[in-house]
Amino acid sequence: MSEEIKDDLREETNEAESLEQAVEELALSLDTESSFDADPDEDGLIIHDADAEDALEMAALRATEAATAGKVDSPVADDAGDPHHVRSMAEMMAIIESLIFVSEEPLSTKALADVLKEDRGWIEMALEGLAEEFNARNGGLHLRELAGGWQFATRPEHHEHVRAFLKSRPSAKLSLASLETLAVIAYKQPITVPEILEIRGVQSPSAIKTLLDKRLIKACGRKETIGRPMLYGTSKEFLLQFGLKDLSELPSIEDFEDLAGGA
Repeated sequence: MSEEIKDDLREETNEAESLEQAVEELALSLDTESSFDADPDEDGLIIHDADAEDALEMAALRATEAATAGKVDSPVADDAGDPHHVRSMAEMMAIIESLIFVSEEPLSTKALADVLKEDRGWIEMALEGLAEEFNARNGGLHLRELAGGWQFATRPEHHEHVRAFLKSRPSAKLSLASLETLAVIAYKQPITVPEILEIRGVQSPSAIKTLLDKRLIKACGRKETIGRPMLYGTSKEFLLQFGLKDLSELPSIEDFEDLAGGA
């Protein structure tokens, strides 16, 4: 056998032995549990790598679950720092619908937020969603903003039928004098009794009293002139009775008188 062949065989043998040794070492490392001993002063605990890995995975899982739960259950603070419990949008819309339905007056966003302990932005989103829902239904009612709050109202296209129904029932309508006085106050406010007299040409004390009793007008201070006469203006009840968001929605005097006469 030539020396060259012997050298080749010798190299192959060495490579085989090295490979076999590497395989044995790898198998030994896989079969042997890697562990470390805790300091004897720390209760003599022995923690294995496999146990530590399992514990870390479990801790991470619990941390994730806690964080996820916190997003739903943790209170949310508003600008004032007060905690508010977040409800789902569907639940908020249902609750607000119930509150507006039973309320005798329009409910403001602030009033709803105070009662429900919710963020005002969340309340506003729920109100918008509720209004859109009623509009999509195209039913006899819609949700609209009135006198600084929100209230259910009949749709304008049904007002003719509503008026006909209301006229069929006994009601305490405004007298012509009260109606004229109310119109003057509505369009000229704030205004004094002498100024109303100047416009109408007749005394209006009884009409003023009637309008005050019905809470359609209110005192708005005194005019800085001789005698400092009382100033009068329309009230929130006036906006409610005539379905107005604010005074900018006042119709023409003719339409106003028709509307008041049918109320």
